[in-house]
Formats: sequence, C-alpha cells, structure tokens
Amino acid sequence: MTRSESNSGNAVKRWMPLVVLLMVMALVFGMGWHRLLSFETLGRNYAELRQFIETNLAGALGLYVLLYIAVVALSLPGGLVMTLAGGLLFGWQIGAAATVFAATVGATVLFMAAKTSLGETLAERAGPWLARLKDGFQKNALSYLLFLRLVPVFPFFIVNLAPALLGVPLATYVIGTFFGIIPGTVAFSVAGSGLGSVIEAQNAVHAACLERQAREPNLDCPYTIDTGHLITGELIAAFVLIGLVALIPVAFKSWSARNEAQ
Repeated sequence: MTRSESNSGNAVKRWMPLVVLLMVMALVFGMGWHRLLSFETLGRNYAELRQFIETNLAGALGLYVLLYIAVVALSLPGGLVMTLAGGLLFGWQIGAAATVFAATVGATVLFMAAKTSLGETLAERAGPWLARLKDGFQKNALSYLLFLRLVPVFPFFIVNLAPALLGVPLATYVIGTFFGIIPGTVAFSVAGSGLGSVIEAQNAVHAACLERQAREPNLDCPYTIDTGHLITGELIAAFVLIGLVALIPVAFKSWSARNEAQ
C-alpha cells in the first residue's frame, strides 16, 4: 500500500463518523421527522403510550433510551420534550435515570465524531487564539464543563461540540456531562411527571371542541398544551443556584493561585 493510499484510508476513517451523522441528520430533517418531537405529538398519543408502557415497560424504556441517544447525537430539537416525556411516562425517578444515561451516551457519540473529524484540523488552522482558549479550558476543564452542563445558558449541542474542538479529554467530558446534567434532568423530569393532568385536560377540551365542530363546521379546534406552569420561579432559582455551586471550584482554584502568587 502506498503512502497516498494509506493517507486516503485514514482520511476516510477520520471523517466517516461525522459524515454518517450529517447524512442521517439531513434525512431526518428532510423527511420532517424532527417535527414529531413535540408536545402535540406527546399529547395526542398520551393514552396509547401509557397503554404500551403498562404492557411492555422494558421495551418502551429501551426505545426511549435509543431515541434519546439519537436526538442528542444528531443535535435534533426536542431534548426538552423528551426529558419531560420521560418523567411523564416512566415517573421522574426512572425517567431521569434513563435520560441521564441516554444523553451522556448521545453526547459522547457526537463528541467522538467531532473530535476525530474536526479537532486536529481546527487546531492546525485556527492559530494561536484557539491555543489560548484551549489552555484556559484545560486548566479548569471539569469545573467549566460542569458549569455549562448545570446552567443551560448555551444550547446543549454547542456544549457537546465545543469541548471536542478544544482538546478536552474523553474521560473529563463523560464525567462532566454525566454529573453536570443530573440536576437539570431531575428538575425537568419532576416537572414532566406533573404534566399528565395538563394533557388530560387539554384532550378533554379538544374532544369537546371536535364534537361542537361537527355541528359548527367553521369552528377552529387547535391542539395546544399550556406548559407555562412548569417554568416556575422556584425552578429558575434552582438553576441559578446550581450555576453558582458549579462556580465554587473555579473560584476556589483562582483564590488558591492568587494566594500562592503572593
């Protein structure tokens, strides 16, 4: 095998994971399947989903985990809906545990694909500014990643990709992701566990509207689920507190370094 053939083979191996993810992502968006990850889909199929879970809990949980891994790995919109659905359909304890596991696996798949395909290329071409950013990230990689995971200031997929492009070790990434998403996942799973009454009330209102629509053809019967009550002041305060806790290790390390310098 010549050197050029060897280099071509290595290039294929390096770019293949990311290419596969992008192709599947294009298929999902092209077919419009991402639109199924919505509160409307969850609400309209709530009774059927509950019945399926009651008769096949293990299978339903396995399908949920696989779907969540795909949603995260493909950076599809709908992670919040999935997390709330997990708490709603499986209870917040099982739902949160399954979501943390699936989200960590999905994020790791995306991390490895991006790191293998893009990490070295960007590091070579971006110049010294990326090197400085990389050094700063590596000094407090775990603490900074925990903060980004604990406080959803940035989109989840950005936090998944950035460490891969900045040289964060895999073990640090997995640990920071797993533990960092636990508080938020539990909070939204608990919120999702209380969504059943909202869905049942909306389904009853919608069914009554459809009955009236049979007599009044011009009557509009949109299907909407009001989830505004889930975002409470307590929930927001909890996330702010979580973020402050995540900054403690960084602040302590900076304070220690300042004292040593003096």
